[in-house]
Amino acid sequence: MKYKSQKVAYWFFALSMLLLVLQITYGFIMGFARMGFDNLHEFIPFNTARAVHTNLLVVWLLSGFMGAAYYIIPEEAQKELVSVKLAYVQLISLALVGVVAIIGFHFNIWEGRKFLEIPRPLDYLVVVNVLLFLGLILTTLFKAKRRTTTSLVLSMGLLFAALLYLPGMLPFDSQVTDSFFRWWVVHLWVEGVWELIMGGILSFLLIKLTGVDREVIEKWLYVIVGLTFLSGVLGTGHHYYYIGVNKIWLVVGGIFSALEPLAFLAMALFAVNMYRKGEKKHPNKLALYWTLGSAIVSFVGAGLLGFAHTLPQTNLYTHGTLVTAMHGHLAFWGAYAMIVLAIISYALPNLTGRKLYESSRGRAAFWLSNIGMIGMTVAFGVAGVAQVYLERKFGMDFMTVQKEISVHFVVLVLCATMFATGIVLYIIDFYKHGKPTDEALDI
Repeated sequence: MKYKSQKVAYWFFALSMLLLVLQITYGFIMGFARMGFDNLHEFIPFNTARAVHTNLLVVWLLSGFMGAAYYIIPEEAQKELVSVKLAYVQLISLALVGVVAIIGFHFNIWEGRKFLEIPRPLDYLVVVNVLLFLGLILTTLFKAKRRTTTSLVLSMGLLFAALLYLPGMLPFDSQVTDSFFRWWVVHLWVEGVWELIMGGILSFLLIKLTGVDREVIEKWLYVIVGLTFLSGVLGTGHHYYYIGVNKIWLVVGGIFSALEPLAFLAMALFAVNMYRKGEKKHPNKLALYWTLGSAIVSFVGAGLLGFAHTLPQTNLYTHGTLVTAMHGHLAFWGAYAMIVLAIISYALPNLTGRKLYESSRGRAAFWLSNIGMIGMTVAFGVAGVAQVYLERKFGMDFMTVQKEISVHFVVLVLCATMFATGIVLYIIDFYKHGKPTDEALDI
């Protein structure tokens, strides 16, 4: 059964696609700057481009998560959203906050705290926006007669994500204390509660696409939630190695960082096993590609590559180098970007009535973006290892090393071009589906 209020999800998805294009654009600006072509430096310095690139990543993913919630919750709860008008108000206010923040970055209006750069007044507006979103989602669930494990895990992830934003707003005079709590936001989002959001969306998609019994799929969710909290919370310790806190975090961070891949391994096994058990041959193969791809790539990017450089013995050398960028790009792409693209691929045909399942353009988008991202990951990795040896082992000057490894950014930009081509094809497919219709939702 479909619900008219699910139409609001389309516009959140559309916003996320627009923000994704902007994020990629600023990524190219940084890539060309690293190659020596920094012609835009007077207008967009590297630090501004980096802040815009990383913050747009967070905002476009959050827009996608919100769109996913507005699509999934009514269907899981079997109840229309309590107020569609307020959902549109929330969408517009989210877009306005994002625009003001990005413009402000270009005029050096920011806090200067990595990943949490937006000015304090905008922080308060973000809190109001997210409270409105949670109010709509949780009230809909509360009034519904049906509450599934999938909807509860998704809602729990979104609620905890909102609560964990608050420590990043606490003012501290000590940079050590500030960094300590800043990682409560950054780490516990991406290696904690966002995994619950991913798990909820993954569960919904597998129920719809494979036909495996809901009880079987949702039992796996409990395993994922348990592993996420077991490893993710104390795994925050790998960010505390060198910021001035007690040495005990070297032990705690090392042990629990080694356990963090288990949650992503569980998701990968979960998805593949459900696919094998599935008797339902769903026609939307593109959504299935993105769903299974997300589970597998997240294990490699977030799980294995994260493990490879968060052990204290390794992180002593790789901390703050391009090895981190290697891990970060594939982790965010696999765990969160691909699951957003998966729910969009599933929802669009249902919202618009246009069943573009067998689109060659859609398949090309999947393969080009994934091959391009893997190429970028390899380029970052090779450059990062070279940086570690030249800078950390041989003691060469930082800027000298940057010149030595600039050749790797030629490969990076070439692979990024392939990736961007795939994303453009995906967005063309998004556009070709058209806007949602009441007729499609009445079917």
